[in-house]
Amino acid sequence: MDHLVKICGLSTPETLEAALAARADLVGFVRFPKSPRHVSLETGRALSAQAKGRAGRVVLLVDADDAEIDSAIEALDPDMLQLHGSESPERVAFIRRRFGRPVLKALGIATAQDLAAATGYLTSADYLLLDAKPPRQSDALPGGNGLSFDWGLIDSLDRTLPFMLSGGLDPANVAEAIRLTRPDAVDVSSGVESGPGVKDPDRIGAFVKAARAAFAVPAI
Repeated sequence: MDHLVKICGLSTPETLEAALAARADLVGFVRFPKSPRHVSLETGRALSAQAKGRAGRVVLLVDADDAEIDSAIEALDPDMLQLHGSESPERVAFIRRRFGRPVLKALGIATAQDLAAATGYLTSADYLLLDAKPPRQSDALPGGNGLSFDWGLIDSLDRTLPFMLSGGLDPANVAEAIRLTRPDAVDVSSGVESGPGVKDPDRIGAFVKAARAAFAVPAI
């Protein structure tokens, strides 16, 4: 994976256009009704068509069954599936094989033990996404909570697979996050919002610009 910048949770043509104009590499559409960023299949279809050929399109799913995945693929025709639930390595491998799309597996990280679990996905996923583990309250979302984790934990990561850093990133801290962790890609959602699910075009542009500049600095 080249150094990529992903804007996730886009839900309107205007904010998607802002991400595309900023030249984000990947744009993400959330299919999870509990999320303020959830899009219907019809809205997702229109947004995906808008982005086609201009950025990689990612559909985010949470413990989806085969019928849900079929519906999302039929409507959005994504370039990649992001699995953001508790999918096992076996389930990830099945989805990758059954649906023929690259799979980005998200893992919630709070401790070194959480990071060690990433090794189970080295032969079943195409990419890893490391996000902050969600709060323990019952209504917590699996991602998009604006929380970060201890980036120092990544020193012990097996980098067999390319990884995307997520969780608590914003235009002000993404350069430092890249400097410390040297990820293959970065992902942002709430960090470019003015309110839950409300993307800010100026913050989108600032995030992409800051990430690009940081990736251009050679690793020491």
